Amino acid sequence: MIQETYSAAANPEISETSELHVLFAGESQTVNNHRLGPKVYDYYLLHYVEEGQGSFQTEYAQYDLQAGDCFLILPEQLVSYASDPENPWRYRWIAFAGVQANLLIERAGFTPRTAVCSPGTGSGIPSLLEQVLQTFRSKKSNSDLASLGCLYLVMAEAEQSLVQAGALPAGESGVQRIVKQMIQYMASQYAHPMSIEQMCSSLGYNRAYLSRIFKKETGFTPVTYLLKLRIDKSRQLLRERPELSIEQISSSVGLADALYFSRQFRRFHGQSPSEYRRDAAHGNR
Repeated sequence: MIQETYSAAANPEISETSELHVLFAGESQTVNNHRLGPKVYDYYLLHYVEEGQGSFQTEYAQYDLQAGDCFLILPEQLVSYASDPENPWRYRWIAFAGVQANLLIERAGFTPRTAVCSPGTGSGIPSLLEQVLQTFRSKKSNSDLASLGCLYLVMAEAEQSLVQAGALPAGESGVQRIVKQMIQYMASQYAHPMSIEQMCSSLGYNRAYLSRIFKKETGFTPVTYLLKLRIDKSRQLLRERPELSIEQISSSVGLADALYFSRQFRRFHGQSPSEYRRDAAHGNR
């Protein structure tokens, strides 16, 4: 028979002026049919299910959850949650509050109607929550900062999970922000021999997903956008740096093959780089 266990620790260093702070963290192995609620909380409370199963009900939906799932309780929302009668869950949790807390959960993609994400059983979230718990138990003076760092990492992983599940809205807090990150990445790395695979790996998202949302938002595939960016940068160098050879300009925009560069330049602009430079020198560009 499963024995119930419960352990929690409060933040020993909460600042009254802090715009975001972690209140406490904990862990529990529940027994069959263990239930909390219906009740209302006045803080945010995120759970990660480590083992077992259970259900979570909000004012908007009911969820059947298992190991690897997270569920978020929002302030002033009537909620209840219960462990499975046959396979009761073990979970960890973190509670937080402050005027910036709502902005944090919105950025991650949580809403009253999207209160669950599924990072999976290989997630780093449980170790982060354990770290917060141990930090609070240590009662160190840096507990508040350490717990905030862990909270941000937890929300970053939750956001990635929601994005990959297609749960984020197509607004600045979701898809458009990811596309902006892709554009900023390419704008900063175009001069290097980067690849789209490297960008996707750096941003932490699946290539197929990123390609799909990028094409939808910009009208270009990431490959075409990066190539167009490089060609546009080369035009500026052709106009402003006449002492540079075509090979040097090609290399300066991240294209090691000058013949490929010249071919793509003609594809976009209907003339070779040398012809473009000549026309630019005569004031035709």
